[in-house]
Amino acid sequence: MIELALHILDIAQNSLRADASLVEISVIEDMANDRLVIKIADDGCGMSEQEIIKALDPFYTTKKVRRFGLGLPMLKQAALQADGSFYIKSRPGKGTNLEVVFRHSHIDRQPLGDVAGSIIALILEKPEIDIIFIYKNDSCEFKLDTRQIRETLEGIPLNNMDIIDFIRTSIMEGMNP
Repeated sequence: MIELALHILDIAQNSLRADASLVEISVIEDMANDRLVIKIADDGCGMSEQEIIKALDPFYTTKKVRRFGLGLPMLKQAALQADGSFYIKSRPGKGTNLEVVFRHSHIDRQPLGDVAGSIIALILEKPEIDIIFIYKNDSCEFKLDTRQIRETLEGIPLNNMDIIDFIRTSIMEGMNP
């Protein structure tokens, strides 16, 4: 994958397949410590230790469409190539937590890319799930919570195109104040 936003989308789609009802995605650009941190947590079905080991094997997948499960292994490799780290914790019935750290200034760190587009793709794929998106950098913090948006919409679905445009604009402005 050429940008980190695509990794975020791929991993969060795993959360959707794991029957998560809530997915929390955090992107933290900590320039003072030269770090870019991506966290993805869900309340899906979770994985056993053995399933985590399999999920990190690029030649294993539970998907029926393709024969390779490259998402987690590629993300781990991208982090390690950029002087970073990769951590995953999961328990059956308790969900999964993932934290990936990159040295922000590393020449091999992939660009962040279109995070707003990835969040929108998740909402369009499964509008009934809740997503919390948090973005932080040294000068600002932005949070989008679809549960709060849903409350104010009074029944209008999140995949309504006016709502999608609002969410996309909110994320883009929140990440670039």
